[in-house]
This record gives sequence, C-alpha cells and structure tokens, in this order.
Amino acid sequence: MTTSIWFWIAFHIGVFAALIVDLAQFKHRGRELSMRAAGHRTLIWIGLSFLFALLVWKIRGTDNAVDFVTGYVIEYSLSVDNIFVFVLIFQYFRVPPIAQHRALTWGIIGALIMRGVMIGLGVALVSRFHFILYFFGALLVFTAIRMFFGKHESHDFGDSWVMRLCRKLIPVTRDFYGEHFKARIDGKWMLTPLALALIVIDIMDLVFAIDSIPAVFAITQDAFIVYTSNICAILGLRSLYFLLARLIDRFIYLKTGLALVLGFVGSKMLLSKYVHIGNGISLLVIVTTLTATILISVLVTKKRATAQKRKSNVDSLVQK
Repeated sequence: MTTSIWFWIAFHIGVFAALIVDLAQFKHRGRELSMRAAGHRTLIWIGLSFLFALLVWKIRGTDNAVDFVTGYVIEYSLSVDNIFVFVLIFQYFRVPPIAQHRALTWGIIGALIMRGVMIGLGVALVSRFHFILYFFGALLVFTAIRMFFGKHESHDFGDSWVMRLCRKLIPVTRDFYGEHFKARIDGKWMLTPLALALIVIDIMDLVFAIDSIPAVFAITQDAFIVYTSNICAILGLRSLYFLLARLIDRFIYLKTGLALVLGFVGSKMLLSKYVHIGNGISLLVIVTTLTATILISVLVTKKRATAQKRKSNVDSLVQK
C-alpha cells in the first residue's frame, strides 16, 4: 500500500517535536532520571506509539494498525536486549549516570539514521528478490537458537578492533570531562571515554538491527509500517534504559522469551508458503510469551530474594 508523502512528513515532524520536548525537559532537570520519572516517560512514549497506531487504523485500516502494533511490540521487546548490553558498556567505560543520558541520546539519533538506511535497503531487496525473506527467516531461527542456548559472556569492549583503530587514529584521554565527547588538552583535541562508549553503543545497535529488522519483515513488507514501528520502539529506548537498568537482574528468563519470539517469527517466515498465521494471532503469541517470561522471572527472583533474606536472618541468629 502506498503512503502519502504528507503522512511521511507528518510522522517525522512528530518524531522531531517529541525528541525536542523530551530533551528540553531532561536538560531542565539537570540530573539523571529517577526510576519513577523514567517510568512516567516510558508510559508516555508507549502511549504516543499507540496513539499513532490509532491514526494508522483511521487512515489505513485495521490490518495495517495490527501490523504496526505487532511490529512495535517485537522491536520494543527486542530493545530490552539492547539494555542488557548498554548496562555492560557503561560499566566497562565507567560512565557516570548523568553522562549516560547524553550518550544514549546521540546513540538513539545514530540508530534512527542507521535503521532508516537498513530498512530502505531491506525493502528494496525484498521487493526485488522475494527469496530474501527465507534468508531472513533462517537468520532469525539461528539467532533464536543461539540466544536460547547461549550463556552470558563477558565483553571486553575496549579491546575490539574498532576501539584499537580509534585509539590509533585519534588521541583518547582516560578522564571524563562532564558530558563532552571531546576535550582540548595541551592544545590538542582528544576523545573522552564517553565518546568511545557512544561508538560502541552505535556498533552494538547495528548488530541488534540485523536481527530485529528482519523480524518485522515477517509481519509485513510495507515500508511505512516497518519503518515507523522501528522508529517508535527506538524513541522510547532511553527512558526504558533508566527504568530497567537497576532491575535488569530481575528478568532472568527474558532472553528465553525473546528467543522463543524470534524462533516463532522466523518459523512463520520460513513456513509462510505452507502455513498462514494471521498477524492478530502472531501478536497474541508474542505478547503472551513475553508476559509469561517476565512474570515468571519476577516471581522466581522474588522467591530467591525472600529465601536469601531468611537464610541471612537465620545465620545472624546462629552467630548470636
């Protein structure tokens, strides 16, 4: 289905307006987001995305609105996996909490540009070579298997070839200078560790996009729906990070849920010629899977914390 150029323009105007308002509010606060504030902003971003879904429903009908919501839920849930890695990146480079906001902001801007280019290339490839969809499906199934059986590995971000190249070409200081990506030291410009963290964030988002963008192509090949669902999910990533960064250890089975979602979406893409699964059913399967894994994670970690607390109390009594 073709989309009016004015719809594209209106969407981007809305995106830029929302970003400017969000950044202006954060700058006015002058401090890191609390979990409560991050929760409020996360709900606002989700609400705006669903308002846009209503607009899609009004202009393009129910099927396109369901496609958008399904693609948005897939992308938004997979973005939680990004947060796991962002936490590790900031820990590795020892980025102060107040500076994390700036790195995430520019990281999101870079992600918007990269994903726009990748989606454009993906749409062009799919429209010209339909068999590419089967390659995307196989990629998703492979990623799902690797995520399901894979173990959490430690990352030495600073020893990657990109970081070695940056340090070789551009002088890098070991010290942070507020929220600046570069600093002038002894008359010479140098990158700060915050700049290195930003570079790693953009590279990792590129890696994640290779998995997440094909997942939406399993739902629809409509360029507008694929693009807008990705952008709406990315816009809420920064607030979601500040909401979940301190709770990331509670979601112990979330990767399992994400693996099941990717496996389902990839299988749907591979078997689309033989088995038709409506996007309404796909949305129900995805939401149910993610909700179940999150609830199980919270219940199990809460039970473990209670048991650990009881054990600590018993040990204290024994020592007395």
